[in-house]
Amino acid sequence: GQKTGKKRKEAAAAIPRGKPKSGRVWKDPGKKRFSHMIQDRALRSSWARKMKERQEKKLVQDLARQLQEGKQREKEEKKRRREENLKRRLENERKAEVVQVIRNPLKLKRAKKKQLRRVEKRDTLALLRKTPTRRKTALE
Repeated sequence: GQKTGKKRKEAAAAIPRGKPKSGRVWKDPGKKRFSHMIQDRALRSSWARKMKERQEKKLVQDLARQLQEGKQREKEEKKRRREENLKRRLENERKAEVVQVIRNPLKLKRAKKKQLRRVEKRDTLALLRKTPTRRKTALE
């Protein structure tokens, strides 16, 4: 039964196709609908393999997160160090300043514009308590 069926199909395939009545020569007569196609089962991976892949994925994610956290930490550390350096520099500048307390505000009125540009306001209470040994050559 089955052997003769195969021979018939081969014979049918061997006969050259004529021109179809519709004139659509590009159409393939052997095409079936999508729903008639025989579909094989989806390729399933075993449970152990799936768990192993999941574990590897988790490890990779952990490593990536650690690297990112390390970069973030370094960035924060760099920022903090920079701020400390700026703060220290400012304090050192303040310490190194030569200060002269101007008790008479009329001197500021008489001062030239260039001299006024160099004058900066400071909290002078601490300086007044100390002995005025340091002098500034800005204003007299």
